Amino acid sequence: MPVEITTLSNGLRVVTDTMPRLETVSLGLWVGTGARHESEREHGISHFLEHMAFKGTATRTAQQIAEEIEAVGGDLNAATSMETTAYYARVLKGDEKVALGIIADILRNSEFGRPELEGERQVILQEIAATRDSPDDMGYDLLHDAAFPDQSVGRPILGTPESVGRFTSGDLRRFLGRRYGPANMVIGAAGAVRHGNLVRHVEALFGDFADKKRTTGERKAKYVGGVRFSEKSFEQSHLLIGFPSPSYRDESFFAAQVFSGLFGGGMSSRLFQEVREKRGLCYAIYSSAWSLSDTGLFAVHAATGTGLMTQLIDVVGAEFKRAAEQAPTTAELERSKAQLKAGLLMSLESSSARAEQVARNVMMHDRVLTNRELMDKVDAVTAEETRAFAAKLLSNRASVSLVGSGKRSRKYAELAAATVGT
Repeated sequence: MPVEITTLSNGLRVVTDTMPRLETVSLGLWVGTGARHESEREHGISHFLEHMAFKGTATRTAQQIAEEIEAVGGDLNAATSMETTAYYARVLKGDEKVALGIIADILRNSEFGRPELEGERQVILQEIAATRDSPDDMGYDLLHDAAFPDQSVGRPILGTPESVGRFTSGDLRRFLGRRYGPANMVIGAAGAVRHGNLVRHVEALFGDFADKKRTTGERKAKYVGGVRFSEKSFEQSHLLIGFPSPSYRDESFFAAQVFSGLFGGGMSSRLFQEVREKRGLCYAIYSSAWSLSDTGLFAVHAATGTGLMTQLIDVVGAEFKRAAEQAPTTAELERSKAQLKAGLLMSLESSSARAEQVARNVMMHDRVLTNRELMDKVDAVTAEETRAFAAKLLSNRASVSLVGSGKRSRKYAELAAATVGT
């Protein structure tokens, strides 16, 4: 069945992908607002607002919200990212109206009562505290701060104890009123869904939702680079090395994805083979290419014993330089493309993943990219394009974070920056 898109008179877009053999429907509402749209004082408010959406409305208590979705065997959740916030559910065929009714209620009628606010504040403070016990989370937070210092895109999505500690119900209402509007939203659904029926439900629940003039709050990201570290000790030391990478709208986006796959994307990748298989310098090492609307970050993450860190840095630095100087073999290139295409297609066998993909596509591109289109873009990447991408990475100042080596963390972070940076 083809993907169908309808835009309501108030600007709210509805997109569906019917998967006829399924008996369930995954659906949700995606808002084009996330952590990067916050002012410094609002740091963490998108995530706080997402939590508070489930804590009671003018017509439902938090318990009633949970009981109503579970009474039809469904589940309900939400997530906050740098540029979007999503509220989504999965239900049996025919129960879409129930799920949409709850989502509409929590988006439009949440009360943000003081007892609930204070209770959820403590939950989020515990969530923030948990990241400080996770070297992975600490490493990525520090890496983003090094790459984009003093910018919303470089700040942790959760906020800080200080920022979360001062939010009031008025702050939440003002942020919601300023940033949430139908023209800034997409409702996506996939599975056993009929487009016309869903549009009618959405029209009834959101048709009178008036858009407001929004202030965006974000500014264009500016990559800087630098070194960050924590002297907190862990059993293993975590090294992250990053460089600016293309946005998802950039022509070189797919070259970045293919390069990431062959460089550190799987067991056959260069980093895995050279660092783990041949030299035994770590258990896990991988690369990723993360993208936003106007920027991105390519990162390598490895964890090893502190005594092996110098060797690890030398080998990773040498692999970066080799990638910039020598194009990959045809076999390497084709393996990476196969992994990328298979990963995409396998993920889309899930109605939840498909609902998210079509909604995000409409939000990012105003249409849904077909699978054939995506496959062709991957296939079009050449070996020389991946080499040129690696060379472009190294023409920038590196972003480096190091967590876990105690007093030696700074020394290792600076060594890594000097080894791979310009």
